Amino acid sequence: MQEQLERQRQKQEEKQKEQTLQNQEKTNTEEIKSGKEHRMKVIVGLGNPTDQYKGTRHNVGYMAIDRIAEANRINMNQHKFKAMVGSGFIGGSKVLLVKPLTYMNLSGESLRPIMDFYKLDLSDILVIYDDISLEVGQLRIRRKGSAGGHNGIKNIIAQLGTQNFLRVKVGVGEKPAGWDLADYVLGRYSAEDRKIIDEAQKEAAEAVKMMVMDDVRGAMNRYNTKKKA
Repeated sequence: MQEQLERQRQKQEEKQKEQTLQNQEKTNTEEIKSGKEHRMKVIVGLGNPTDQYKGTRHNVGYMAIDRIAEANRINMNQHKFKAMVGSGFIGGSKVLLVKPLTYMNLSGESLRPIMDFYKLDLSDILVIYDDISLEVGQLRIRRKGSAGGHNGIKNIIAQLGTQNFLRVKVGVGEKPAGWDLADYVLGRYSAEDRKIIDEAQKEAAEAVKMMVMDDVRGAMNRYNTKKKA
């Protein structure tokens, strides 16, 4: 009997916590839409939906968004703009976290409607994605740049009509000789690399916080360093 009462109490607490998060998210969304759009930052993590791609190299952007959401108590439970989104605050600044559901190659089809709906400037967006030209776990922050062969970024550039947007690239390592590129980026990490990537996610979340608080230069100085072998 006592165990049953305890379970009921825990369920009630969980329900109240969920309701509080939903109410806060609704308030955040209303505030963002009420004329303060220019202060909001949109943080987009690129990846592919469905469990088939969970934990793959190509989904490092999704993983970063999950880490950022958890660290800042942001509930990623809204399905709109062809994406899963969550609104909240990082360091006192309003943010919208975005995980496009369009599949990687059409990522821009999610971001473009968000920019139009909230009337955002290019300076308000930040994209996180994988880079095979960087060592595993290495971060590289850039204010602009080409797609570098990344189809998700290529589509975003096509949709926005410019390369001038902030991005955080997370190294997943160069593909081994003889491997097909798609097989490599859609593959999963070794146990050793997974530990490195987990640490990189933590660093990416810290870098994003600095960038959201308008310290892009500081983030670049701190995290644009080459990983030691």
